[in-house]
Amino acid sequence: MSENSEKKYDALSETPEGTTFQDLGLSPTILSAVNDSGYNTPTPIQWRAIPEVLKGNDVLGIAQTGTGKTASFVLPMIEILSQGRAKARMPRTIILEPTRELAAQVAENFEKYGKNNKLTMALLIGGVSFGDQDALLMKGVDILIATPGRLLDQFERGKILMNGVQLLVIDEADRMLDMGFIPDIEKIVKITPFTRQTLFFSATMAPEIENLANQFLHNPTRIEVARPNQTASTIEQFLVNAKTNDHKQKRLILRNIINQEIAELKNGIIFCNRKRDVDIVAKSLNKHGYEAAPIHGDLQQSVRTATLDRFRNGDLKLLVASDVAARGLDVPDVSHVFNYDVPSHAEDYVHRIGRTGRAGRLGKTYMISCPIDNKHLAGVVDLIKKTIPVLESDVGQNDEPSHEFAKPRFDKRNGEKPARPARPNNRNVKVEAEPQEQPKERVRNHEPRERSYNETRRPQINENRRVYKNHDNEPSFVGFGDDMPAFMRIIPFPNKEAPIVEETKTVEAEKPVKKPRTRRKKVEKTVEVAISE
Repeated sequence: MSENSEKKYDALSETPEGTTFQDLGLSPTILSAVNDSGYNTPTPIQWRAIPEVLKGNDVLGIAQTGTGKTASFVLPMIEILSQGRAKARMPRTIILEPTRELAAQVAENFEKYGKNNKLTMALLIGGVSFGDQDALLMKGVDILIATPGRLLDQFERGKILMNGVQLLVIDEADRMLDMGFIPDIEKIVKITPFTRQTLFFSATMAPEIENLANQFLHNPTRIEVARPNQTASTIEQFLVNAKTNDHKQKRLILRNIINQEIAELKNGIIFCNRKRDVDIVAKSLNKHGYEAAPIHGDLQQSVRTATLDRFRNGDLKLLVASDVAARGLDVPDVSHVFNYDVPSHAEDYVHRIGRTGRAGRLGKTYMISCPIDNKHLAGVVDLIKKTIPVLESDVGQNDEPSHEFAKPRFDKRNGEKPARPARPNNRNVKVEAEPQEQPKERVRNHEPRERSYNETRRPQINENRRVYKNHDNEPSFVGFGDDMPAFMRIIPFPNKEAPIVEETKTVEAEKPVKKPRTRRKKVEKTVEVAISE
């Protein structure tokens, strides 16, 4: 980076002395709401971005987290929308946010700064029924804050028309474009009018992401208020090097750090790379007597909102979160940030520690690094252009590993799998085989064996066979079996004329001679006596 660019960043990192919101061209109603919120001097991003947005120019704003970039597009947007009226299903402005929490935060800013203006707003996020959102869209909204997925769902259902969009805002542009939202963003940009005004705001902007953003912007005004990926000077950073990769030791180190900072710890956020670790760390802290709660993308929206409200109100001291809470969440006065894992993406480190040290306040951050995190740690140091001081006090990082976690863990991030222990090579050693006993030859006796009376074979009788006592000796009829009707059992005679049956006698047949080893049932025969005329 050249010296001119460095001077440029230094010049834009501070607001000129004596500059107030009245110098930015905002109306008295908006200035009154800003004063009620307790703000008098604009931040550097607000000082440079608000006039450009009011002129109708596309803006590419790059500012670190906590510098007030949300107000830099909310305030001029309220000023632009103060004239005009919304139509049914045709929002005038659309603000895209990567997460539901960020969308809810922007909605709170509109309610705070637009309380003196009669503007309607709708929030389209997941976890909310379509019925309530459809009712608001049918009335017509001036400001539509949405996540890309839910916005496309409502558009495909025919509930939104994009013909009247005047202003399109893509907040956290690097995350939106870098984490898989590119197809959705391209669809949304194509269905909006070409004459729209587009604003991109983000904390970091890599060159490849900047190229994608330039496809959606028309002659944008690039505003950089601080060197990209620079951490705030009000944040005190520390690094803790663990000797093992075991998470049990990392949780012990985390608890020791919290105990060490318990006097100055007002509230803190603990960041983990995986959602599974978020739940495990929160459960472990609660087990050891700390008040902590998890928050990540797999939780229901109502649970996430309730957890954030408890943390903002001071009812919850420790918030264990994934990177879903690292982007733009407005949680004021966070005293500490603990990185349980070194972030996989170096840019996330800037967003994580940006939760503390906001608005000129002091903050502390700790990051636990394991041997498998060396590659990612080098990326963080290279990004922020400064070395993170190593914590000198002993918080358990120097303890020898116990037998429970002495084995090295295999982590897919570095792709190195621990080698197996070498097997002893005994190929050249001759071992005399022990003599084995020969199996005894089996002697077979070919003499016939006499069977006892109980071992004699008996005929198997099917008990399920249906026996008709009076019809066993009659001729069988094909196709009927045992279920033949009674009227068909008349025996035919050789005479042409059919006989008349006058009497039927049942005569018991003689008992058959019982043969040895066989059993028969008594059978009764029916003899038909025909008397001719």
